[in-house]
Amino acid sequence: MRQFFIAMLGVVLCLASVEASAQEISARAATIRFGGRMHAQYSASSASSSIDDFFFRRVRLIADIDVTDFFSARVQPDFAGGKALLQDAYVRLNFSDNLRISMGQFKRAFDLFELSSSTDLSIIERDGRVEGLSGCTGVSGVCSYSRLTEKLEYAARDQGIRLEASSGSLSFLATMTNGTGINVDDENGSKSYAGRLTLAATANIRVSGQYHLHDYAAPAGGNEYAGAWSVDVEVGTWRDGLHVQAAVTGGDNWKALDPSGDAAPFTAFQAVVSYYIPVEGSRFIGVEPLGRVSYADPDGDTDDDGAFIFTPGLMAYIQGRTKLGVNLDVFSPQTGNTEYSFKAQAFLYF
Repeated sequence: MRQFFIAMLGVVLCLASVEASAQEISARAATIRFGGRMHAQYSASSASSSIDDFFFRRVRLIADIDVTDFFSARVQPDFAGGKALLQDAYVRLNFSDNLRISMGQFKRAFDLFELSSSTDLSIIERDGRVEGLSGCTGVSGVCSYSRLTEKLEYAARDQGIRLEASSGSLSFLATMTNGTGINVDDENGSKSYAGRLTLAATANIRVSGQYHLHDYAAPAGGNEYAGAWSVDVEVGTWRDGLHVQAAVTGGDNWKALDPSGDAAPFTAFQAVVSYYIPVEGSRFIGVEPLGRVSYADPDGDTDDDGAFIFTPGLMAYIQGRTKLGVNLDVFSPQTGNTEYSFKAQAFLYF
């Protein structure tokens, strides 16, 4: 596997070094465009049980495949950690620019921060993880917005079918999936359903509402459903002055059940504000100071089990989405000690 990864990475890097038009190749009855990303991270935590670590956070190769204008596909494996793991893998039917249907593995139609690409995000880790800390009710790790939406299987990738539709200032994203997550077969006969409606209120402001009905196997047997909702707003866009993403979410923490089997209610909110400033110079084209505040309460029936995360940070852009970044995630629980995690990451985009 290691030799395969090295060979594939070499091929793609060679393709990325030539003109953009040469990055497309023909393979039998299709045209293939290659790309990818590599994120190398250093992380250090104040938690006594943590270990400072250098590691590859993502090493992904992307193949976008066009058979006709109507039929296309994407394959995106990840080689981080020294093993191959499929991320996106789907075929897509392009009925028009305003209507597309995909089948395979992709992100569910839920959570503004999860649907934003890791190549765009100014925060290094969506869940604000602090190595060595674990204990958020039902989901382990630290209590944060994205920790809850991801580990409760409302957000992140799953296998199923996806609908993308738009008309004027409105766009709609819907998914029907197994509900078991990435590269996992379904465990029951039920499916999970998510829908996200977005209104472009102005050229610079987008408001969205979404709901996810998630199926899961109940501990006592049989199938159960849990629900989650979210409302978010986005102001501005990436690498263009002020950019704001803010969201609030709530619903059923189905991994925290009371003795009667009812799920605990959870709530969370998060806001990330950044400001891109172009600069003159041969090494960097822009800098971007940023800040995040996140709050999560994993169990509304239990007092003082929530937590805040504060993240100051800075990105320095080299070209396009290739950049260097630092974040300091400050985890402040309602009960317990404040802990810190320093993260530095190099983002290669090709």
